[in-house]
Amino acid sequence: MNTSLKNTARLLGAGLRALLVLSVVCGVLYPLAVTGAAQALFSEKADGSEIGDGSGRTVGSSLIGQTYDLPKRNPDDPEEVAKPDLKWFQPRPSNGLGSNSVNLRYSLILSGATNRSADNAELITWVTEAKAAVVADNSTRSWTVRPEDVPAEAVTSSGSGLDPHISPAYAKLQVHRVAERNGLPVQRVAKLVTEHTEDRVLGFMGEPRVNVLELNIALREASEG
Repeated sequence: MNTSLKNTARLLGAGLRALLVLSVVCGVLYPLAVTGAAQALFSEKADGSEIGDGSGRTVGSSLIGQTYDLPKRNPDDPEEVAKPDLKWFQPRPSNGLGSNSVNLRYSLILSGATNRSADNAELITWVTEAKAAVVADNSTRSWTVRPEDVPAEAVTSSGSGLDPHISPAYAKLQVHRVAERNGLPVQRVAKLVTEHTEDRVLGFMGEPRVNVLELNIALREASEG
């Protein structure tokens, strides 16, 4: 019996020591090392890739999409659909997984896709209505958008539903409308799009893209300047 108790106590003691050592290594030292390395090597990304508006105020993250809508007439009405503020470049649709009451800047409750097939009636309705809206919103007195010119990402949400980028083609499609709404020359707005077009990662991965938040910050500076 004594031998059995001693063995049990020895095993419990070894297990407790292992628990304490692993807790310190995995729960304290490793997180501190990873956090320290991230802050030393990638401090901006480690802090959330925050973007400021030039006045020291954080207005968003370069990794998370957000909407640019007009204020609702009745903010307390969950059924009221916010209308896009057409003075700004618009992002991809954010149909995703539905609405939420926490992050009112984007209509998602979770990151994810709609998981609807290409022949799903609801998805077809979304795409059809979105294309008609893109054509109507971006056609101006001197510029007419054709339905065939509307790129796919202008009428569909991304796989995550939080994509902060649009294609250069969609950004260029919006140039005339943005220029007219802000009283700026078309050439100047087009130049902003060119300046904020990012190339493929390492020159071959992905596609060229434009960060909508960064582009809109540059647009505001151009409008105020």
